[in-house]
Amino acid sequence: MSTNDTLIYLASASPRRRELLQQLGVRTERIHADIDEAALPGENAVAYTERLARDKAAAGWHLVESCGLPSRPLLAADTTVVLDGEIFGKPADAADARRMLEAFSGRSHQVVTSVAVREGERTLLKTSVTDVAFRPLTALDIARYIDTGEPFDKAGAYGIQGRAAVFIERIEGSYTGVVGLPVFETAALLSEFGLVFP
Repeated sequence: MSTNDTLIYLASASPRRRELLQQLGVRTERIHADIDEAALPGENAVAYTERLARDKAAAGWHLVESCGLPSRPLLAADTTVVLDGEIFGKPADAADARRMLEAFSGRSHQVVTSVAVREGERTLLKTSVTDVAFRPLTALDIARYIDTGEPFDKAGAYGIQGRAAVFIERIEGSYTGVVGLPVFETAALLSEFGLVFP
């Protein structure tokens, strides 16, 4: 199967995930998959993202079947940020974004992204964990960044591919995993469903 004519379902509204799949030569058809994204008591970040990726894939596949759509791979993903065992999702407001960025200032945290691919009853999953080190941030750094509006739709209140790149001293792991879709793991999963890369 040529990647030039590959079409999969994408159970995500993220334009960044769609762009990363396009980079791989994969076209996507959006499937709406709403689930409850609240963490369970005592759930760690890896268990959390893996559960949400699987649940999104299951919800998306239910829609594929109930609408009588053609069978093809469906990809779902979830990204979260963790520091000292605390899961940081998308900020509720500017104060929440400030709290998150202050917590990351001058420290390293982890970005966890899980990817699930489902077709029929078969679901495969991979997880990427990346260490991200922030330089110390001033109150003015944080206020200016929040004023851009960039933090509000992103786990951990920042986007590595945007203006927050200037905050990041180094990463160890997957850059695209921090963006929201680890390309290496994603290609490996999709290969298991018959897609060919590069």
